[in-house]
Amino acid sequence: MTGEKLKSGHFAELLSPAGSPEALEAALRCGADAVYIGGKSFSARQNAHNFEREEILDAVRLCHTYGAKVYQAINTCANDRELSALGGEIEFACRAGIDGIIVQDHACAMIVARCCPQMPIHASTQLTIHSENGVLWAKEQGYSRVVLSRELSEEIITRLSGLGIETEIFVHGALCMSVSGQCYLSAMIGSRSANRGLCAGACRLPFSAGVARARDEYALSLKDMALDEDMSWLKRCGAASLKIEGRMKRAEYVAATADAYSKAMCGESYDRDTLRAVFSRSGFTDGYFSGMRTKDMFGARRQEDEALSESVLPQIRKMYQSAPQKFVLDLTLEARAGQECRVRASDGVNEVRLSFEPAQAAINKPTDPQRAAEQLSKLGGTLYRAGKISADIDAGLMIPVSRLNEMRREAVSALDGERCRALTKIKPFDHGELERLISGACKPSGLKGAHAGKLKYVVRVQNIGQLAEMELDKVYRIVLPLGKYRQALDAGLNRGTVVLSLPRFTFDEDGVLKKMTAAFKSGFRVFECTNCAHMRMVKLIGGEAVGGFGLNITNSLAAKSMERSSSEPDKLRAMTLSFELKASQIREISKNVGVPTGALIYGKLPLMLMVNCPIRAQVGCKNCKKRLTDRTGAAFPILCAGSDDLDYYELLNSKPLVMSDKQCDPDVDFGILYFTDESPEQAAKALSDCVEGSPPQGDFTRGLYYRGII
Repeated sequence: MTGEKLKSGHFAELLSPAGSPEALEAALRCGADAVYIGGKSFSARQNAHNFEREEILDAVRLCHTYGAKVYQAINTCANDRELSALGGEIEFACRAGIDGIIVQDHACAMIVARCCPQMPIHASTQLTIHSENGVLWAKEQGYSRVVLSRELSEEIITRLSGLGIETEIFVHGALCMSVSGQCYLSAMIGSRSANRGLCAGACRLPFSAGVARARDEYALSLKDMALDEDMSWLKRCGAASLKIEGRMKRAEYVAATADAYSKAMCGESYDRDTLRAVFSRSGFTDGYFSGMRTKDMFGARRQEDEALSESVLPQIRKMYQSAPQKFVLDLTLEARAGQECRVRASDGVNEVRLSFEPAQAAINKPTDPQRAAEQLSKLGGTLYRAGKISADIDAGLMIPVSRLNEMRREAVSALDGERCRALTKIKPFDHGELERLISGACKPSGLKGAHAGKLKYVVRVQNIGQLAEMELDKVYRIVLPLGKYRQALDAGLNRGTVVLSLPRFTFDEDGVLKKMTAAFKSGFRVFECTNCAHMRMVKLIGGEAVGGFGLNITNSLAAKSMERSSSEPDKLRAMTLSFELKASQIREISKNVGVPTGALIYGKLPLMLMVNCPIRAQVGCKNCKKRLTDRTGAAFPILCAGSDDLDYYELLNSKPLVMSDKQCDPDVDFGILYFTDESPEQAAKALSDCVEGSPPQGDFTRGLYYRGII
């Protein structure tokens, strides 16, 4: 919100959630500079009340009357059949006067940029932007703001906030165990995808760091974040917007958090006990912001937490419903005999002037100017409190109280309208361009003949040893972690067949770039991009980019926006489509894309990307069993970052995806065998089964390729 007027004392925009009209009003009454809302479709909180279109118009009017901004989250991944509806949602937001659109899907960003270039685009936290090159990528792509990943320290946030684009950071609310945008646990367990706004909160269920079935252990549940006591740090870090999480929360929560943070930003006292009581999971944490990733970050919501919440709701409700009026109103009435009555109202910035029919000569008692001013000062139920209120009425004139009330109401309404008009910018939307984008993306490219041929096999291995027993002549490409490039050289692998996969999350991007440069000089040319920063990094060293599943490509327009072309040679030369798609959806996208496409056909799918190790936090590294156990007894392996000098951990599915006998159903150019903790013998057997088309044996899953997600 750089350059915009903030509340007095605020050093950054205070951004509150509004999952309902009541929550929106609570946020505005309690000090929010801006709110973010979702419509009934394409919002990452589909289970919130959310806003009908008429309610969105009301929200824009109310926010702008308060002098606040309103952003709409259109931040889920769409499929091809939804692109027209997605465009309609964006078009409505533009015409409604929304101040910015928060996006995850690259298709959504492309529609906004091409059809309504005046609309500010905010890169959602689901885009997993957490590094300098990620922020610079967003800036170069035309985003006006980046919502940074929650896992960053104050030092990193400060550095990223100085790159010439607004940054928005979370300061309060729920912490997901997984890096946002990279969690597939809810989708895989119950077909409710976080990337579709329907996360079922599977991480809040019991998980044990041991081998026994989980009962009252919550190894994946983090406490809520709270940075209200870190205001000096927040002021130094330079973020443009401080975001409170909670569109699923009730209005009382929104009121309590907005009130506390508004007062904390102004250096005023506030009731932290009430802040903790309204919602917490056995307390709060600032673990990521302070860099202290310990077991103290973990916590679950207990019965005593719920009881405490219920006890404070009435007082919070009373607080925000009786919140003082926000703006000073100056109002003057001038009444002259035989002339129209004139009223002028001003809030110090905006001014309105109204005329009313002349006052009548008094029959009995003339109107006293002082009493008229007192009547005009009755501003309860409005946004205003009385400033200079005066009435200049000629002697002998009478204005009924009912007429004075009417004058006051109309003056307030007119000033409300003027305040709203001053901030509401209706943005033109090119519907013809939308139709051209969608029709162009959703037609066969005519450039691919690979589907008629034999599927090519790409093996992604965790270490070189997993290749030992494979028939490598059956392998089209080998994908290795970047850190293993020297082992590839030592093993004599053909550098032309090796793709180096970049770390999915890093706190040391400079170190990654140095390794990339060294690998490039050693003859490795192709790098797998698993987030947006990687595409810029590959361009910097002059390499070639292919897209991994972490880019969450779920529709043809998103794929088209990222594919390499003669005019954009630095984009993706190949891409892996999201494993949250059905096989039939992958087939349609693959047909439309002008570069090779791939799909995972074997592997324990990575369900979470984590920066805090749940095993280390619960039982310590010495007692690590390399897996979590859920309440049913299913074991979910964990890949440890320490073994590869990485900054993250991965929670894998309890059973492997196996498509050896169904591998042609997605109809892609290449099938990926995603090896993680398999032995060399197991890896070789999986490849052999795919080559031979053998049916699966043992415990396995078809993933989401047939059942899909909601």
